[in-house]
Amino acid sequence: MGRYQFSINKKKTIRRRRIFWFVAFPILLIASLGISYGAYLYKKAETVMGDSYHADRVKSDLRDKKVDPNIDNVSVLFIGIDGSEKRGTGDHTRSDALMLATLNEKEKSVKLLSIPRDSYVYIKEVGYSTKINHAHSYGGPKATIETVEDLLDIPVDYYVRLDFNAFMKVVDALGGIDVEVPYTFSEQNSKDKAGAIKLEEGMQTLDGEQALALARTRKLDSDLERGKRQQEIMKAIVKKAASGTSVLKYSQVIEAIGSSMLTNMTFDEMKAFIDYGISGNLNIETLQVAGADSYIPNSSGNNVYYYQLDEEALAELKGTLKQHLDVASHEPPSHTAGPSTEN
Repeated sequence: MGRYQFSINKKKTIRRRRIFWFVAFPILLIASLGISYGAYLYKKAETVMGDSYHADRVKSDLRDKKVDPNIDNVSVLFIGIDGSEKRGTGDHTRSDALMLATLNEKEKSVKLLSIPRDSYVYIKEVGYSTKINHAHSYGGPKATIETVEDLLDIPVDYYVRLDFNAFMKVVDALGGIDVEVPYTFSEQNSKDKAGAIKLEEGMQTLDGEQALALARTRKLDSDLERGKRQQEIMKAIVKKAASGTSVLKYSQVIEAIGSSMLTNMTFDEMKAFIDYGISGNLNIETLQVAGADSYIPNSSGNNVYYYQLDEEALAELKGTLKQHLDVASHEPPSHTAGPSTEN
């Protein structure tokens, strides 16, 4: 099992596999719909995805040439940003969720890594180490991608950035999702009103605001457990999207994702992932890198909380991802970690 924790979902129906990838890449929905309704959604998805496309990153600096997802193993970084009027929007926000997917074209397999938001890492954009979620506020997707590449020593070929308004709209468009709430807690809502969301322990049907609160909270556990909860919420969205009652809601889901999405993937590149959904033998492995709570003094001498990654576990994880992508190691970046300037 190794020093990092994982679980493997092997036996899914083809339909559910297709819907899983629809959650990440909305166009893949077309494979599971009727011809007439599918043609309508195809055109809608093509328009929405075209509006979300930004040609700001043609290829990774760790690649000799641009990848083709039809024939190459590729990686996709999902960036969930926690924007609001209080914290700002767009490139000036911090990321609140980071998930890296590596896709092996021959095996039709996927490894999905959740990266804790408080991970203590070096950020090239500013030249010092701090929490990985700060990278986006320093330099948007570009700085976040460079930070992840430096951390894992693998190329990040594509990124998909979504804000939490889109997350809530997707959940609401599906009529809510069924999720096991691990404990009773209260959390702020999307408008940053403290204690506005209150959830009881147990299986519940959550709306968008409630699901967001569950995805964000970490008052009673840890950053690592928070990542696991986010993966469980993703599975709940998949399950609801795969249900027959959700077919007529797909148009709303496409709108919810596309209206708040930014990506360097073209519509044609997204379509290349359909093969993963219909292969019939797709397996998805979810990964978590081990670490421990840590307090490091900043430039003012105050102790700041970080999630300190376990170096041995991180080295093992790098090897796993490199093997999955079939890429060679690169020269590690030369830098001195140094203390954060965070207050």
